[in-house]
Amino acid sequence: MTLTSKQRAFLNSQAHSLKPIVQVGKNGLTNEIKTSVRNALDARELIKLTLLQNTDEDIHEVAEILEDEIGVDTVQKIGRILILYKQSAKKENRKLSVKIKAL
Repeated sequence: MTLTSKQRAFLNSQAHSLKPIVQVGKNGLTNEIKTSVRNALDARELIKLTLLQNTDEDIHEVAEILEDEIGVDTVQKIGRILILYKQSAKKENRKLSVKIKAL
C-alpha cells in the first residue's frame, strides 16, 4: 500500500511524540532486528527505528530492505531515524489503520 501525502502527514504527526523502539547497531540489520520490527509493527502499527552511530548500514538501504522483506511503508527518513508503518495483522491492534483509510 502506498501512502498519500495526507496519510504521511497524519502519520508524521502521530509519530512525533514516539521514542525509537528498535535500534540497528554495529551488527547491522540482523534477522533478530527484523523480527522485532515485525512484532512491534503488529502491536503498534507505527514505530520509529534508529541507526546507531557505530553501524555501517545506510538508512536508505535499511528502508528498502524492510519494505521488500516485511512490507512496511516508510513514512519518513530523518537523519538516522526511520518512521515505519504497517497495518497490524491483529484486528484488535488496528487503531491507526482505521484512521488512515478514512483520509
